[in-house]
Amino acid sequence: MSKTRKKRPSGNRKMFAGLALFAAACLLAIAGFQMLGGEKKSTPEAATATTNPMFAELAKLARRDASDPLALGRADAPVVMIEYSDFQCSFCRTFGRTIEPKLIAKYVDQGVLRIEWRNFPIFGAESENAARAAWAAAQQGRFWEFHNTVQANAPEKKNTGVLTPNRLAEFAEQAGVPDIAKFRADQDSPAATAAVQRDAAEAYSLGASSTPTFLVNGRPVLGAQPIEQFSAVIEAAANIASGNAE
Repeated sequence: MSKTRKKRPSGNRKMFAGLALFAAACLLAIAGFQMLGGEKKSTPEAATATTNPMFAELAKLARRDASDPLALGRADAPVVMIEYSDFQCSFCRTFGRTIEPKLIAKYVDQGVLRIEWRNFPIFGAESENAARAAWAAAQQGRFWEFHNTVQANAPEKKNTGVLTPNRLAEFAEQAGVPDIAKFRADQDSPAATAAVQRDAAEAYSLGASSTPTFLVNGRPVLGAQPIEQFSAVIEAAANIASGNAE
């Protein structure tokens, strides 16, 4: 087990302990449900699931920090989607390249949805390199540009020797990070390591073991599901937030 798995943010330990068993069971149940095609159900049924009181507890993991450079959308948006992701994950790339831009245009730009990225590097050293580099790019306000650049250029196979600190610095330059010297320093800093460990510890404490994993106002969604599934869950959550759920 890696050191990342063992770290836990001490301030949230009691909350994580209370949620961990539920979340692990919930993630497993929803994974099986989705594999059987159950996630094609209607929006009203998605709304019923979203009202689960334990999902309301998981929704408290949303940070809603207006200054968070790893987030997109209004801090007071009615729906927050937390995304636990790894830059070497092929399903994460599918989501990032084909689904996320549509969600941004349809919901984030309209003030309905906020997306909060969490680094969840589960595939080894190169994943951890990319996670720290993403955090470093965020310190100069270029996280999402860096995110898009890496997802466009990362190899399909994992741990091929491509995502080295030097190559990631080249990606940062392509993404418009203005101060590459600062980027390199931030990438290697204890602050970057701590930030990545905090995000990963949060995911592990919830029982997540694969990427991408999402919480939409606390409701788990696993994998790069079809756009229709994300839309159903987001719209159900928005209806509940506005008091219009049936």
